[in-house]
Amino acid sequence: MPITTRLATFEDVPALQHLIERSARGLSSGFYTPAQAESAIKYVFGVDSQLLIDGTYYLAETDNDIIACGGWSRRNTLFGGDQHKDIEDPLLNPAIDAARIRAFFVDPGYARQGLGRMMIDLCETAAKDYGFTKMELGATLPGVPLYEAMGYRAIERIDLTLPDGEIMGIVKMGKRLH
Repeated sequence: MPITTRLATFEDVPALQHLIERSARGLSSGFYTPAQAESAIKYVFGVDSQLLIDGTYYLAETDNDIIACGGWSRRNTLFGGDQHKDIEDPLLNPAIDAARIRAFFVDPGYARQGLGRMMIDLCETAAKDYGFTKMELGATLPGVPLYEAMGYRAIERIDLTLPDGEIMGIVKMGKRLH
């Protein structure tokens, strides 16, 4: 089946949420405990409506099934869905700030088949076209190897304490666009 990409819409949100949950549960094994994964689904992972409004959130689908999603942002938030934000998300300045790679999730049945790379390329090209020369992201531990393979380097480790006391490791990473 051919894989196509398109901008995500608000009508896609229920399917995207389901994909995000499947991805988090299926690809976190060995990196996070089941309790950490469930806590992240509840408090961190999810669709960020601002990406939909800005037209910077993409999905990949095959035969009308959404199998991957991810986006880029010209706003300050580094990671997290709507449930993780409580302030307005200020715009970044492309001349001095790094655009953000945001909310990447792949269906476990399609993992390690190039979808993440394809989606990152799409987002980096769009951010570069917008005027950004560098990117940053908050990588989950399962995502770190992909981002490293794509030229991202670790900036700092963040141990995020979630409302239920679970601690989730995130790696802030960055890259210059060429």
